[in-house]
Amino acid sequence: MAASSSFASFGWSLAAHCAVVLLVFAAAVHGGGPALSSTFYDASCPSAYNVVRRVIQDARVSDPRIPASLIRLHFHDCFVNGCDGSLLLDDDLPAIQSEKNVPANDNSARGFPVVDAIKNALENACPGIVSCADILALAAEISVELAGGPRWRVLLGRRDGTTTNIESANNLPNFFDPLDKLQEKFRNVNLDDTDLVALQGAHTFGRVQCQFTRQNCTAGQADCALENLDQATPDVFDNKYYGNLLRGRAQLPSDQVMLSDPAAAVTTAPIVHRFAGNQKDFFRNFATSMIKMGNISPLTGRNGEIRKNCRRINSKGH
Repeated sequence: MAASSSFASFGWSLAAHCAVVLLVFAAAVHGGGPALSSTFYDASCPSAYNVVRRVIQDARVSDPRIPASLIRLHFHDCFVNGCDGSLLLDDDLPAIQSEKNVPANDNSARGFPVVDAIKNALENACPGIVSCADILALAAEISVELAGGPRWRVLLGRRDGTTTNIESANNLPNFFDPLDKLQEKFRNVNLDDTDLVALQGAHTFGRVQCQFTRQNCTAGQADCALENLDQATPDVFDNKYYGNLLRGRAQLPSDQVMLSDPAAAVTTAPIVHRFAGNQKDFFRNFATSMIKMGNISPLTGRNGEIRKNCRRINSKGH
């Protein structure tokens, strides 16, 4: 496979490095606090990446869905309050109402015990150093790479939020959004059409409940019955997802609209065709878009906290 060649790896790394430089520059220009850095934990927790990778590798042995589940947690975290780990907070009423219970996440977002296991391992290795928000960012990159996708230099240094945002969580992109609504939601967090098409490409692996698919559930199927998002390579991160779109076989309505919507011809459809014909191009753009998404309103410096338990803010104990 071309995706495994050293030349391709160099290309993705170069693209991701360029994106890192641009985002660090942008953060400095806008004065949004200390910029995120791929070397943030080099001195304080040099084993962080390997610890996260080891836990995910162990988890995927018994649950092949975990890589796709973990990247979705990062996506659903960043689109709400920025990438601050707010999605991980459990209910602690009346102060904290969990984002896990909104329709886009309820009985859908999963992988939280794996995040707990990563946090416990990191606390043993480097107590009080690595944030839960950064765990999600690292887990997303490692999950994609383990499934055969691109690698990128993850920008780190996020701190954890101490609040949730239910109103914003109720407005997450969903499986039934028309194209214009998806574009609006992505624009609201400074992501463009290329980012939309690239990030939707994460649906190249994982499962979905049949009630959310275009075909819905067949007779006798429970609403929660699982269907592969990509029937050919359900656990592999590749560009076959875009070929499915070209053949009208996307599982999710929100995926197929990037080709079928009347407005798609001059916006998203050309990008779908591009990525369907060139996996290297998709991988490069996916890595760049993941870095952009990971830079949505992070808490840095003295803002937020480093949670001891990803499910609870520190003032509530752990």
